[in-house]
Amino acid sequence: MATMNFDFSRPVALPSPEQSFTRTLAEGPAPPSRDGSPQVSPIPPAGQPVFEQLPSSKITRSRRIAITTLLVSANLVQMTVNFAGIAGGSRLSQSMGVKKTYASWIAASYPLTQGTLVLISGRLGDVYGHRELLLAGGAWLSMTTLASAFCNHAFFAFVITRALSGLGGAFIMPNAVAMISSTNPPGRVRNLSLGFFAASAPIGGYFGALFLGAFMETTEWKWFFVFIASLGVITFLAIWALSSRETPVDLHGKIDVVGSALGVSSLVLFNFVWNQAPSVGWQTPYEIALLLLSIILFGAFLVWEKRYTAYPIMPLEIFKAPCFLVVILVVLLNYMAVGTLIWYQVLWLQEVWKWTPLEFAVGWTPFVICATAAACLAAWLVPRVSAQWILAIGTCTILVSNALMATVPLHQSYWAQVFPSVVLFAFCPDLVYTAGQIIASNSVRRHQQGIAGSIIGTLNLYGNSLGLGFASTIEGQISKSSGSQILGYRSALFFGVAISVLALILDVAFVRLVKDDREGWAEEDRIQIDERELANLAETTGANRLAAVERL
Repeated sequence: MATMNFDFSRPVALPSPEQSFTRTLAEGPAPPSRDGSPQVSPIPPAGQPVFEQLPSSKITRSRRIAITTLLVSANLVQMTVNFAGIAGGSRLSQSMGVKKTYASWIAASYPLTQGTLVLISGRLGDVYGHRELLLAGGAWLSMTTLASAFCNHAFFAFVITRALSGLGGAFIMPNAVAMISSTNPPGRVRNLSLGFFAASAPIGGYFGALFLGAFMETTEWKWFFVFIASLGVITFLAIWALSSRETPVDLHGKIDVVGSALGVSSLVLFNFVWNQAPSVGWQTPYEIALLLLSIILFGAFLVWEKRYTAYPIMPLEIFKAPCFLVVILVVLLNYMAVGTLIWYQVLWLQEVWKWTPLEFAVGWTPFVICATAAACLAAWLVPRVSAQWILAIGTCTILVSNALMATVPLHQSYWAQVFPSVVLFAFCPDLVYTAGQIIASNSVRRHQQGIAGSIIGTLNLYGNSLGLGFASTIEGQISKSSGSQILGYRSALFFGVAISVLALILDVAFVRLVKDDREGWAEEDRIQIDERELANLAETTGANRLAAVERL
């Protein structure tokens, strides 16, 4: 995005009335003279910068901790909604009387829309305020989650409400990351906060499986969605009450409508094609047509962003950082493998071993424990170990986890291969996400936090849905040709192994990112903070501008 560059290191003199007004805004109006007439503020002497007169807004430590905790909770709520469709997708589709090939849509619909719209939600947060976008997303998520409760026997209506809920999650995730990054300066506190934020994803997923399983065992599943919607209302009302409205980092910025339309439509169509293929087959004419259209639209998106728009939603210069593009590909492949493993681990335990959703949640308990530890480990490793090796560790864990599930015998103890698969898998999402998010956060300027969060968020969520689409297509083809559903499951899991191997090779061979050990805001960021505070003060007192100038 376009930025204004000023040299604040040189002395600033204010000879004009307009500049004197700027100082009046910083210090407040001058007291009246003895005869009662307004007194003009004196022009500051040469060498006295205006910003020395502006008190910096402060936030207490306790309030910062409370806001950060609520932001983590917000992500936990939306991940609970997300993973409920994965853990209960098979049983929910059965209760609605649809064929098994459609079951994956319950799991894929939420991350499809969330992963796609998160691409632009960070930019919208830059322009309209990250807090405002997060609160709007929270309200929408709560409303659509409640609507899901009333789709008991309407499968397609349920999938639609799930997709609409993903829009709320899209507004929540990158803007929460941006708020954490702007509230906490670079260093250990920010790294730890982002680590807890990453941990909220698997914890929320675990709660989604556990709570949905419990509701399905004891009452109707619709009450699960009523419960989560109520929890969302409480969480986002608390954020609204405690956090303060701030001036957007790109106040009066422009939104690239054409670029947004091209990017979102291309990603939605591409994902839709792969998730629809298992149900209708590739012989369906519109599948090929939509696949080609999605590729054309994405190419048009890149050309538009590079050549024709002054306000790109994804500035391509952000990819000029060394190895950043390769890191993006590594993270995407990892999350495709994650999406594959989660769905087929659920299917194996529930369809092959006949576990209930609640039994699955109990069997997944080691995951949430290890995932929380992994998030803290990732935050600790970032300033000490090159991101190349943090990503490599995460990639190895998902690789081995997929391999273990792909080779599980039909009759075997949970502890032999499923348990180590669950434990190892727990380390991948947090190591990969935390490393990627902190790399992005610390590699870009403060005003690009929303864009960086959007890119990583897109890879995380969109990759899950896309991986499920690819794996389901492979499963469907193998099952149909071999007549064995079990062989189809194994083939999908071996696909997860293959893309994990590719991610590991790319990471070790091409990623060369140095460790980050900064502590505190850089000087250029502090200048931008002061500039924003002055702009905010001018906005809030704009009604007095004309009168102040006339008094001169």
